[in-house]
Amino acid sequence: MQENVSVDYVTRVLDDLSAIEPKAWDDLLARQDAPSPFMQHAYLSAMQTSGSAAPETGWTLQVVSLWRGTPEGPTLAAACPLYIKTNSRGEYVFDHAWADAYERHGLAYYPKALVASPFTPVPGSRLLAESHAARQALLENLLALCQTEEIPSLHILFASPQDLQACEQAGLQQRSQVQFHWQNQGWRDFDDFLGSLTQEKRKKIRQERRKVHEAGVTFRAVRGTDMTDEDWALLLRCYQQTYWEHGNAPYLTPAFFNAMRMGMPGNWLLFVAEREGQPIAISLIGLHLDAQGQPEVAYGRYWGALERVDCLHFEACYYQPIEWCIQHGLKRFEGGAQGEHKMARALLPTPTHSAHWLAHPAFSEAVARFLEREKAGVDNYLEALHQHSPLKTPHTSAP
Repeated sequence: MQENVSVDYVTRVLDDLSAIEPKAWDDLLARQDAPSPFMQHAYLSAMQTSGSAAPETGWTLQVVSLWRGTPEGPTLAAACPLYIKTNSRGEYVFDHAWADAYERHGLAYYPKALVASPFTPVPGSRLLAESHAARQALLENLLALCQTEEIPSLHILFASPQDLQACEQAGLQQRSQVQFHWQNQGWRDFDDFLGSLTQEKRKKIRQERRKVHEAGVTFRAVRGTDMTDEDWALLLRCYQQTYWEHGNAPYLTPAFFNAMRMGMPGNWLLFVAEREGQPIAISLIGLHLDAQGQPEVAYGRYWGALERVDCLHFEACYYQPIEWCIQHGLKRFEGGAQGEHKMARALLPTPTHSAHWLAHPAFSEAVARFLEREKAGVDNYLEALHQHSPLKTPHTSAP
């Protein structure tokens, strides 16, 4: 552990989260503008202890934390997970071209510093802090650490508005990309939701759902607290098979899913597709819970199928979650990274943002020019997408 004392805070750099009480971390997270389950103490700890996000896979965790003295003892004022990365896998904000440019000029792009939730392209708070001043101090410590350790770049991915404000004031460059999110407009049921869509999109969704129904597929939804051994085994099997089918090794280990079962069961929802009494596919949804422990936001995470059924992916990953969200009054369903096809299912384009600092002046200037051009392209892309909204009434996405 490294420890530095500033005028207002004691800064500690820890090798893991175990030195910080889970309640202190999660209480700080709950005070942010965009908390999510993927920044909870249990989730980040499981990523490390399960070997999923560990040095062996290119993720070395350094927990940067700021503490202030109180009569009751040291109080956590700010904190974030800082990963020292030796690759760019599992991030979903692609900087491979930047790394290639460094290599062509004989410079080292790795290791780089990353503030993110591993393998999780979900927007949310990254720089956890009790105040804007504490957030700025945390960011100053991150930049100082990078300079002291001669780490050439810092990247804060899928950041919240509060994070981005601090990053802008610190001079970091900002980057935008597009995801597709469903916003609940108070529909009574799925048919009421369909009634808000254009005739073409409404007809298409009904046709896709009919194909799955006529194939003899039924679904059951089960919360993580009620999932059986068989449900968790099926989830792991489908998750692993999907990655192997795409020629990639699975990011998450069995130990990670076991940690989720033990430590965060209430934050998961599983849709199981069955035919003739046998499970054939799953869709795993993450849940953000409000202060009363009720689901508030849903996040599409993983899917896998043991059999091929036409349109099964759409039913499992979009229509079943949307119907569940309507039934339970959730505010939003985030469909995950990329996927323009999601728009036809009424998941609408929503910008997401990251912030970047590069130590090399010339490359920093080159990236700034690139980001300016890229932003113009993203803005034009968003405008074009909004011209093809599936909703009868035009919808404006969140900033």
